[in-house]
Amino acid sequence: METIESNPLIDRLPPHLKQFIKPQNYEDYSPINQAVWRYVMRKNISYLTTVAHESYAHGIEVTGISIDAIPSMYGMNRILKEIGWAAVAVDGFIPPNAFMEFQAYKILVIASDIRQLENIAYTPAPDIIHEAAGHAPIIANPDYAEYLRRFGEIGAKAILSAHDNEVYEAVRKLSILKEAPTSTPEEIDAAEKEVHHLQNKKVPLSEMAKIRNLHWWTVEYGLIGTVDNPKIYGAGLLSSIGESKWCMTKEVEKRPYSIDVAEQEFDITKPQPQLYVTPDFSYLMEVLEEFSNTMALRKGGFRGLQKLIDSKKTGTIELNTGLQISGVFTQMITDEDNNVVFFRTEGPTALANREKELIGHGIEGHSHGFSSPIGKLKGINLAIENMGPRDLKAYNFYDNKRISFEYESGIVVEGLNITGIRNINGKLILIQFEDCTVTYKNEILFKPEYGTFDLAVGSSIVSAFAGAADYRSFHELYHVSDTKTVKVRKDEATLALEYMYQQVRDLRESEKMESAVLKEIFNAVQEQHPKDWLLSVELFELAKQLGQEDFASSILAHLEMVKKQHPNLAGLINDGLALLDDQKEVRTTTS
Repeated sequence: METIESNPLIDRLPPHLKQFIKPQNYEDYSPINQAVWRYVMRKNISYLTTVAHESYAHGIEVTGISIDAIPSMYGMNRILKEIGWAAVAVDGFIPPNAFMEFQAYKILVIASDIRQLENIAYTPAPDIIHEAAGHAPIIANPDYAEYLRRFGEIGAKAILSAHDNEVYEAVRKLSILKEAPTSTPEEIDAAEKEVHHLQNKKVPLSEMAKIRNLHWWTVEYGLIGTVDNPKIYGAGLLSSIGESKWCMTKEVEKRPYSIDVAEQEFDITKPQPQLYVTPDFSYLMEVLEEFSNTMALRKGGFRGLQKLIDSKKTGTIELNTGLQISGVFTQMITDEDNNVVFFRTEGPTALANREKELIGHGIEGHSHGFSSPIGKLKGINLAIENMGPRDLKAYNFYDNKRISFEYESGIVVEGLNITGIRNINGKLILIQFEDCTVTYKNEILFKPEYGTFDLAVGSSIVSAFAGAADYRSFHELYHVSDTKTVKVRKDEATLALEYMYQQVRDLRESEKMESAVLKEIFNAVQEQHPKDWLLSVELFELAKQLGQEDFASSILAHLEMVKKQHPNLAGLINDGLALLDDQKEVRTTTS
């Protein structure tokens, strides 16, 4: 088993992200996988240098991505280090917040599997062609790299809905089934129907859904320049032979990029009917800032807390005093002006200030949840957080004294004041009470038998976001999906075909190409694997190099027959032949 090659950037990742990293296991790539990589890369480099943003060709060079061999993580990291980034291997789709957070740490997440030959033109599954050949080259552009990092920072805080979780699991399952050779058409059809069913549900878009839309129409499917003369920079287009050509036709509508794109949903199973063009990379940052101003991260309030309650996942609210409460929020009470006057979490909860857990207030201290009123005190103009030592004495906030006080909301707190915790500026952020009762109208919100009562000091919620204030507070911030990538045992016929691909690869890389061996391989392909076209294209390339025109003509005749029998392969075969130097001679008509 291959170990994970680390480096300083990867070392500083928190444990809840490290759990997604897996070894690349380079030896698992078959000779067919290597041939698929070489075909796609040669095709893409040939075509994309004319339609991609200028950063692409430069980035391929800078990131050291080879045309002839699938890149190793170790090799990529050695070169990415020069531009301040790193790469890690993961198993397919990972949860959206985790994906974003990796980006915030300047880590490129690479699904290390590679698409099957059958899906060479496009796959909905993330794979190493998409990640390494699509994302990595553009990162060499400093403006774009900073956009990606900032996007990750903001996106990691976006609040998901329960619906988002269902969509994530359904898309992950579909992508795995589509790439698994053992999947039946019925299984794939059922998984596609489930994705469409969830995508067609008319549910309000969550923050994560909106930021995912921005990500899709920029990072994955973005165009740059002008509507009339756009260039490609999105990784989904850069890694798809089919879509990179299709997107440049008049069939695909080009629209100016703006914040409105946050509302534009997409279908991962189909080519995109419209794409969005940004004038430059700095404009992407402008739109991202505009969007982040609409998020609960910056707005807080009752809407932010409601989003966290709806998400049913660990989230954080920050009060105006800087006190941060992280947990699964389940309840709030608001006044007639929609100000939050009370909130509650259930299950493990942690308190923090400036992203650092308060000592003694981790999930062990609040294992069953946390609740507190917030707001202004009735009849007192001064908020608790603004009281100095004299004010606190004047209003009876003495240590080891019983006190009863009422908020403007009508919530009453009565108990023995033990002590207070202050922030770095000396302001109270938490007051502890024993033998405490908290009531609202006729409802008891906290009883003495619940234990020590910690009162959150603050009058408003200034921020609400997904995840924990201090990531060290929780052992499992993100759930690792139970749906795993399928590893299939290969039959003898597949192993024999792989051996032939390896022979051709070895012959091409050696100084001595033996035409007798090539002819023997070609005969075996015709007899045993008549539908396999890529090996024949590679054999044709070598026959031309050897000047074996009769042999090349036999291969060409075989490929023409494959095209007639399998019209869906005609474009791929023609593209493969068109890549060869003597284009006029080898180009054939589409069947």
